[in-house]
Amino acid sequence: MPTFVLMTKMSAELAGDPRGRKRAGRDWMRHVAEKCPGVKWIAHYALLGQYDFMDIYEAPDVETAHKVSFLSMAGGAANAESWHALPYDKYVSVVSETEAK
Repeated sequence: MPTFVLMTKMSAELAGDPRGRKRAGRDWMRHVAEKCPGVKWIAHYALLGQYDFMDIYEAPDVETAHKVSFLSMAGGAANAESWHALPYDKYVSVVSETEAK
């Protein structure tokens, strides 16, 4: 299954309300589980910097990754981006296929 990285910036309202942020996170996870049943969560990190959270997950397809990002925005994120992540060994294989002979 493809791997994705979700980068999330919370809205100002949620960022200043730890209890609200926790509740919004639980609601968001429930919505994602309902709307995107094929998603498998690998890791969740709180960050310092441009984004507040980073989630690493697997999804059956890119359309499902779009749904995860959309549900993040609908759940109170000011910004949410899902990036496709290719394992390094696969990356090396793809690059080697493009090298001139």
